[in-house]
Amino acid sequence: MDANARKLAAALAALDFVEDGMLVGVGTGSTVNHFIDALAQRRHRISGAVSSSDASTRRLRAAGIEVVELNDAGDLPLYVDGADEATRHLHLIKGGGGALTREKIVAAASRRFVCIIDDSKLVSMLGRFPLPVEVIPMARSLVSRRLVALGGQPVYRTGFTTDNGNAILDVHNLKITDPVALETEISLLAGVVSVGLFARRGADLLLVAGADGVKTLKR
Repeated sequence: MDANARKLAAALAALDFVEDGMLVGVGTGSTVNHFIDALAQRRHRISGAVSSSDASTRRLRAAGIEVVELNDAGDLPLYVDGADEATRHLHLIKGGGGALTREKIVAAASRRFVCIIDDSKLVSMLGRFPLPVEVIPMARSLVSRRLVALGGQPVYRTGFTTDNGNAILDVHNLKITDPVALETEISLLAGVVSVGLFARRGADLLLVAGADGVKTLKR
């Protein structure tokens, strides 16, 4: 089973958590795109979706799924999204696609967060994948210096602007032994909008697709 087939398997497994009449929170990325395509087959059985990015909004609407603003939705029963890295403690790094802030907002508004990945994303310790940090543009250099002091090597994601109009710093060479503490510390830096650590509110279920099928990891 190649990587794309594993992503598809994880996405299809997430459909088991979608109930009739449900308003579904939908994340961003290549694995989630498979989920959106599969969800389109059930579009008449759900009430709609809350999207975490402009890209997912376009794909949802193209699939005939109504997109509802979070401000009009209230709390959500389910959020389905992928991750760039995940641990067996269900801590995540997200933001490779640059949608980390809106993803974090939708995750916070959801009662259950189901994360879908292929087994190449499962790691023993977060940090091999550069940690995305969304920053206010005028604070880019300031935040970069603070991240260097924390032991990271921030790299400005050139030519990219988030859906919120901000910049991304991708922080390399961090050994994230305490994801909750680091998420808190970086979040409190002046100029930081959001950090791609999802540890304080990690996944509730992790669906990991491998050669032998999809395994479910729980808290």
